[in-house]
Amino acid sequence: MHDAKKIIKPRKWGWFILFTSSATLVCCVIPIILVSLGMGAVVASLYGNLPFLTFIGVHKVWTFGITAAILFMAAWALFRSNRACPVDPELAKACNSAHKWNKALFWVSLMLWCIGFFAAYLLLPITQWLEQ
Repeated sequence: MHDAKKIIKPRKWGWFILFTSSATLVCCVIPIILVSLGMGAVVASLYGNLPFLTFIGVHKVWTFGITAAILFMAAWALFRSNRACPVDPELAKACNSAHKWNKALFWVSLMLWCIGFFAAYLLLPITQWLEQ
């Protein structure tokens, strides 16, 4: 019998897409929530001490575009029709387990991306429309 851990290495797609979609969360959702809770000074401090937050916020179109492309590529890799696991039962079990985890991380990442997109692009127009 083959040792599944030596032959099949876990794919990094799941963690990569979770990390990149979290950038949209850091860019837009967390600052909006903190300001809404009256913690504007915390947001100002974060942006003052972590310059990459300012870069991500200023370039949110690129941030959302690149992360959407990564999510699209991950969706293709995870849900393509010709995806197959090895025939060997031990290897198939490891493959199916990795696929299950990658799918779960993909859906969490997609949810985070959608929350970030809503906060960055839709929340302000909706609240302005409701105030009319």
